[in-house]
Amino acid sequence: MTRQKVKKQVCTLISLAGIVLWISALEGCTSARKLVYFQGATSHEDTVIIADPFIPTIKKGDVLSIQVSSLNAEASAYFNPTAVADGNTVTSPTNPLIRNTGYLVDTDGTIKLPLVGQLSVVNLTKAKASELISSKLKNYLKEPTVSVRNLNFKISVLGEVARPSLFTIPNEQVTLPEALGLAGDLTIYGRRDNVLVIREEGNQRVFARLDLTRRDAFKSPYYSLHSNDIVYVEPSKVRVTSVDRAYILAPIAIGILSLIAIIATRR
Repeated sequence: MTRQKVKKQVCTLISLAGIVLWISALEGCTSARKLVYFQGATSHEDTVIIADPFIPTIKKGDVLSIQVSSLNAEASAYFNPTAVADGNTVTSPTNPLIRNTGYLVDTDGTIKLPLVGQLSVVNLTKAKASELISSKLKNYLKEPTVSVRNLNFKISVLGEVARPSLFTIPNEQVTLPEALGLAGDLTIYGRRDNVLVIREEGNQRVFARLDLTRRDAFKSPYYSLHSNDIVYVEPSKVRVTSVDRAYILAPIAIGILSLIAIIATRR
């Protein structure tokens, strides 16, 4: 085989490999508009009426931090979780020495306080639960003040995000964009127009989809997340086809390069 024929065959194979890779890259392109959040008018007076603020309520299985204070600090300490040695208190599983202790809301929706006994707190807001506990403690403390927090307000973010994980929200307030921000935002392959939120409502799970490329997302009742919500970001078709295409084109590319090497060695 002459050098000229070898050179011609090598050039042909290189061109073929280039065409295959070019087609692959072309098919993998995605519209920039699909990556832009909250598209709409650019006027400074452009406004969107958002959904009512979400006020979380206490649910079965929640772990409540209940901090009691009064004019008598020594007496108040008896009611605080760090001073209680009772089966109803829960410590952090990662570090039992930290002060993230709390009261577990039982399956019947109650907690058990020292001296006070069982109190039904399920479906109450933190403010209402504080008022209830404070009213009960007036029999034992002078001018008691009660602070209630939910220690296990958590959400899960899965799918096409940079850092999928389970997140605990200390202030019990988080929106969908904030949750995605905690997860490092969507990858360029994530579908911003079809983000799935899975929520427990009563005895059923509700599946809601939000289009984050539109400003209407602010109006959705699923824009503000609840405890135990699951956020799932679907991969786009580009992502799926790119993975499939890699399995198809990789052997072709390897075969072409192998032929080039074989031809080159026979020169």
